[in-house]
Amino acid sequence: MQIGDLSRQTGVNIETIRYYERIGVLPKPARQPNGRRTYSPADAERLGFIRHARELGFDLPSIRILLALQERPEASCEHASRIAQEQLEAVESRIARLLLLQDELARMVSECRRGRVSECRVIEALAPARPTARSDPSGRAGATAP
Repeated sequence: MQIGDLSRQTGVNIETIRYYERIGVLPKPARQPNGRRTYSPADAERLGFIRHARELGFDLPSIRILLALQERPEASCEHASRIAQEQLEAVESRIARLLLLQDELARMVSECRRGRVSECRVIEALAPARPTARSDPSGRAGATAP
């Protein structure tokens, strides 16, 4: 199949396929006499694996390792499990940060009286903290004005 067919079959953009070839995640394809790339069903399977791994948030170095492990079916899957565990922990961390963000945004919205901008809780919450009267006008930490 040609690159357009591979793109349609896997849902991966043509430029992304070429990028994966350049960085060696996807092997260089065979070429027809006219120079067009030709892909096999194995290439489509590998690209599908890469796409699914990317959708799950795995980075390309991890995907390289997982692809190498896939080529050794008799090997232990401990390394693959460790990579997946690290990805799970990263996702859980992002979810926790997003939940905090959600709470803060909900609080900002609920406290906004939708009055004048000068009294807007959303604007106030986003504005940088103002220096207190005792802080140094030069911006030096810990200094007090005379």
